[in-house]
Amino acid sequence: MATLTIRLPDDTHARLKALAKRRRISVNKLMEELSSIALAEFDAETRFMAMAARGSREQGLALLETLDQREAEHISG
Repeated sequence: MATLTIRLPDDTHARLKALAKRRRISVNKLMEELSSIALAEFDAETRFMAMAARGSREQGLALLETLDQREAEHISG
């Protein structure tokens, strides 16, 4: 496992600490979760762009529908 040091404004750090506390997790775990979300979004965009480059409109629209469903589940659940 790697260690990453980041510089944040004090107010951002305080808000992240408050968010982590509210979720009852450490700031480290919060950053891990936020990183996972960002990478999942990046991977989805990359797959979509690859499909779009191959000209498969149906696969691209199916991917967007899947993303919409996952977002709805995330919001409701």
